[in-house]
Amino acid sequence: MLDILENLNYYLIIIGVVLFFSAYASKLSERFGVPLLLIFLAIGMVLGEEGLGGIKFSNAVIAQAVGTVALIFILYSGALETKWEDVKGVALSGVLLATLGVVITAFVMAGFIWIIYKDASFLDSLLFASIVSSTDAAAVFAILRGQQIRLKNNLSPLLELESGANDPMAIFLTIAVIELIMLGANADFNGSIFAFKFLAQFGVGIAFGAFFGLTFPLLCNRLNLTQSGLYPLISVAWMFVIFGASSACYGNGYLSIYIAGVISSRANFYNKENIHAFHNAIAWMMQIIVFLTLGLLVYPSKLATWAWAAITVSLVLIFIARPVAVFITLAFSRFNLREKFYISWVGLRGAVPIILATYPYIYQIAIADVIFNVVFFMVLISVLLQGMSLPFVAKWLGVAEK
Repeated sequence: MLDILENLNYYLIIIGVVLFFSAYASKLSERFGVPLLLIFLAIGMVLGEEGLGGIKFSNAVIAQAVGTVALIFILYSGALETKWEDVKGVALSGVLLATLGVVITAFVMAGFIWIIYKDASFLDSLLFASIVSSTDAAAVFAILRGQQIRLKNNLSPLLELESGANDPMAIFLTIAVIELIMLGANADFNGSIFAFKFLAQFGVGIAFGAFFGLTFPLLCNRLNLTQSGLYPLISVAWMFVIFGASSACYGNGYLSIYIAGVISSRANFYNKENIHAFHNAIAWMMQIIVFLTLGLLVYPSKLATWAWAAITVSLVLIFIARPVAVFITLAFSRFNLREKFYISWVGLRGAVPIILATYPYIYQIAIADVIFNVVFFMVLISVLLQGMSLPFVAKWLGVAEK
C-alpha cells in the first residue's frame, strides 16, 4: 500500500494516458472501420501480464463487479437516449427477441455443442450456450450509433431494445444452469423454485423499473436544487437505488434499469439535457473501463489453444442458432425477409457474455477456464466479423437509409 502512495503520480499518469488513448481511438475507429470495443479489448490485452504492460490480473470476482457496475451505466444511458415513439411500434417484437429468442438461441446452440463435442454433458453445453445467448447492449449501442448506421423500418430501435432487454434472460438461464450443475445429477429438481425465480426476475424487474422511471422526473422537478451540477449526481444515486432495490427483492436489476431509463426519457423534467449528456460521457468511460478490465483478465496464449473450438461454435451461433431464433420469434411480425436476415446478423456479442463467463470461475465449475477463453475468442470474432460488416451488410440487403 505504501508503494502505491509513493508512486501515485506515475499511476495517475499511466491511467490518464490509457484513458486518453482509448478515447482518441474513436478516430482510428472512424478511419479504419474497426469497432471501438475491439480496440479497448486489444489495449487491455497489451497491458496484461503477457503483453507490454505486464499487469498481473486474474481476479474474476473483481472483473465481474466492474462489469456489473459498468453495465448499469451503459444500459441506463442507452435507455435514456431511446425514444419511446420509435420503440413502441416494435415493442412486441423486441420483447419476443429478448425472451423467447434468447431461450431458442441457447437450446439450439446447446444441442449442436452436445453433438459436436462428445465429451461435454448437455448441462455443460447449455451453460456455455446460455452465457453467449444474448446480444450485447454495449456493442450494439456503440457500433450502431458510433458508425451512424441509419436503418429503415425502425430496425435500430428494435435492435437496441432487444440488446438492452435480453440480458436478464441470459443471466437467469446462466445462473439456473449453474445451480443445476451444482445440485448434481442425482439431486431432486424443484421446478416450483425455478418458476418463482423466473417470475420474480421479470415481474419485480418490470414493476420496479416502471415505478422508479415514473418517479424520477417528478423528483427532479420538485428538488429545486440551486446547483445544477448536482442533478446528474442525483440521477446516479437514483440509478443505484433502482438496481439495488430490484435485485434485493429478487427482481432483475438490469431490466429495471433499462425500463426506468426508457420511461424517464419520455417526460420533460428539469436539467434533462444535462443529465443525459452526463450519462452519455460516463457510459463511454465505463465501456473503456470494462473492456480494458476484461482484456487484462485474458491470457492470449490460452486463446490460441481454443481457437478452433471458438471458430466452430461462433459459426453455429452466427449462421444457425441466431437466425433460427430470429425467424421463429419474428414469424408473424411485419419485418420482411431481408430485414430478418439483417436482424440475425446484428447478433453482436460483447461485454455481457465475457462477464457471464466469469460466473463458472466463482462457482468453481470444472470447465470454467475453457468457457471463459472460448467465449472471449467468440466475442473477438463477433466484433470483427459482424461489427465491422454492419454498414456493408445493411447496404447489401437494402435496409439502410440513403
